[in-house]
Amino acid sequence: MAEAHQAVGFQFTVRPDGVDFKLSQEVIKNIYLSGVTAWKKKAIQFKNGVLAGVYPASPSSWLIVVIAMMSSLYIHIDPSLGMMDYFTGPLDFTGQAIDCMSVQTRAVLSAILFATGLWLFLIYLLRYTLKALLSYHGWIFESHGKMSTSTKVWLCLVKMFSGRRPLLYSFQASLPRLPVPSVDDTIHRYLESVRPLLDNEQYNKMELLASDFKENKAAQLQRCLILKSWWATNYVSDWWEEYIYLRGRSPIMVNSNFYIMDLLYVTPTHRQAARAGNVVHAMLQYRRKLERGELAPLRALGTVPMCSTQMERMFNTTRIPGIETDFVQHLTDRKHLVVFHKGRFFQVWLYTGGRHLLPSELETQFQRILNDTSEPQPGELKLAALTAGYRIPWAQARIKYFSQGINKVSLDAIESAAFFLTLDDEPQGYDPAKSNSLDSYAKSLLHGKCYDRWFDKSFTLISYPNGKMGVNVEHSWADAPIVGHMWEYILATDCFHLGYTEEGHCKGDVNKNLPHPTRLQWQIPNECQNVIETSYLSAKQIADDVDFHGYLFAEFGKGLIKKCRTSPDAFIQLALQLAQFRDQRVFCLTYESSMTRMFRDGRTETVRSCTSEAVAFVRAMEDAGATNAQRLALFRKAAEKHQNMYRLAMTGSGIDRHLFCLYIVSKYLGVDSPFLTKVLSEPWKLSTSQTPQQQLNLVDINKFPKYVGGGGGFGPVADDGYGVSYIIVGENLITFHISSKFSSPDTDSYRFGQHIRKAMLDIQALFNVGGYVGFGAHTACDSVFIHKSKTRFW
Repeated sequence: MAEAHQAVGFQFTVRPDGVDFKLSQEVIKNIYLSGVTAWKKKAIQFKNGVLAGVYPASPSSWLIVVIAMMSSLYIHIDPSLGMMDYFTGPLDFTGQAIDCMSVQTRAVLSAILFATGLWLFLIYLLRYTLKALLSYHGWIFESHGKMSTSTKVWLCLVKMFSGRRPLLYSFQASLPRLPVPSVDDTIHRYLESVRPLLDNEQYNKMELLASDFKENKAAQLQRCLILKSWWATNYVSDWWEEYIYLRGRSPIMVNSNFYIMDLLYVTPTHRQAARAGNVVHAMLQYRRKLERGELAPLRALGTVPMCSTQMERMFNTTRIPGIETDFVQHLTDRKHLVVFHKGRFFQVWLYTGGRHLLPSELETQFQRILNDTSEPQPGELKLAALTAGYRIPWAQARIKYFSQGINKVSLDAIESAAFFLTLDDEPQGYDPAKSNSLDSYAKSLLHGKCYDRWFDKSFTLISYPNGKMGVNVEHSWADAPIVGHMWEYILATDCFHLGYTEEGHCKGDVNKNLPHPTRLQWQIPNECQNVIETSYLSAKQIADDVDFHGYLFAEFGKGLIKKCRTSPDAFIQLALQLAQFRDQRVFCLTYESSMTRMFRDGRTETVRSCTSEAVAFVRAMEDAGATNAQRLALFRKAAEKHQNMYRLAMTGSGIDRHLFCLYIVSKYLGVDSPFLTKVLSEPWKLSTSQTPQQQLNLVDINKFPKYVGGGGGFGPVADDGYGVSYIIVGENLITFHISSKFSSPDTDSYRFGQHIRKAMLDIQALFNVGGYVGFGAHTACDSVFIHKSKTRFW
């Protein structure tokens, strides 16, 4: 529509007396402004690219060095020790050119060349010095609140070499590479992690497999891995993305994609179009800052920088299906959005006159879509189910039915869009009056109707009729903290900067002259409709099997846990181990995700939370003969063990990514390793993750306690296990998102949530703080939830 509108801005008619030109001044003005904006954007990107490229120095520092060298000419001091005289040689290109220059000109040029070389040398010296400093991780192993003198000196040096006002990508060249752990350390930690899960016979067999691998095959595989670590910026991340995500042929809906919720207690407006208008405009602002690299890098302790690579593909990104493997397509400078509503796809342009559409203009466009009463075209209603089903049928259908004609044009519009927006038609959100409101909300975000989200897009923004929002995220391109960073910015901008009128509309004048949203056109034959229906049925089977329970734990939060002088994460992880044992009566391999973004291109590492120390603590909690003092001592020992493992994972000394890469190398070399095969086939029956909150500190939740998000979650990893995401919200609230499968007779998400609640309270009672008293094995109150039926409907 926008292109057609611009096309009629220039018309001409051939007449006998000449050619009659007609120009639309308004359209020509818009074209001019678009061009100016594009060039301005390129200039800003170039400037910021230069600033990040020379960081921690600045372009002005080059001038300072040049002036210093020039000054030395007039005081007859040669700081270059004769090197400036050496530079006069390259100036003699023709044998005569140097003779045409005066002595003073030659001296000036030599000084500039030497100053430039010295400036570049100093930049690299600063970078490598900072990289060496950032390779030190002793600070993370120190007790909370206790900082050694060496760490204080180190922090001062990092601050000194970090420069001032860094941009998003300023530290990328200074981040250290992820180190390759030694095989001996990895195998030792692995055997230690599985010891509490195996009986003596099973453990002895695993020891023999590990010993055989270490003696016969590990050295060759390790050498290849070390060689890759020298060559690549990160020896894990590319293989992790390819083999864990992109080569998977099963549906990514539920199995891979995750979701993030809106604010829990606050809905800024109940007008769907208005809320979507503000949020989309805030996202465009964030995208502009992201593309220009103007966002501040995230830094631990306010000093240690985190890698920003994952943020590059947040917008204009789509996962493209393939027969053997998918790939991630990232484009730049796309100016439209695709909106789904009641089975129809609409294209909405996001720019006019070289600027973003204002929130009020976006509200108008979205309201036009909501008011549209046209019917879906044949096959259009469930078209997006192709992205929810198995990957091979989708890849084959894409080649056969969407590689030419109007289908290709429409599919290109979706895949090249900034992101995908669904205007949902069923209200969702947390409602304390409804016991399963979080459950329904989470399932809607996780899978919806299986055909109303484009699961291949980097993320799908979901807008509900009651004004609530949410995000469904494709996982291959980034991890949850990256999207959480963006989402915090969006919610803060929406509520505290853009705002709404008293009637709930977006602020600003309404521009009714915008071109209407354009319906995407499809010609979908019956054979393709059959493929769509098959994908939908397989996706619906997966969605209907998701047993979800969202639970707000409000009895206490990290404020009270800190009074217990322990890590909130360790506290929760040990509560999960206690809940898991009470639920299943056995211990299981437990996955907890930790980040490795202190290294270049870092993503995640696994913390194996079910340790021997954790098992000893849980058994003491279930032993009626154990005293609280004994339980507390075991708890502190298990918590310290967990914290140490988390620190090792964050600093590149984890277990699982190293073993994973050794396995990939073995497959490339054709080396058969029963040990690695056994390790990589072990199921994670309890998969956990902490979703970070308040990464940006844009909202003071002490002043605005209602403006807290609900966090996010993911589907179960194992058919007979649990997926648990937890969010520590402020000082007094922890949110749990628990998933499992109805088809498993051994799991129940609601029941597990109640076990978590009781485990948290039982552990808190050991510290004799907060007033709660209670502990021990299954008490009478357990019968309330332990036999709860799984035949709930969503």
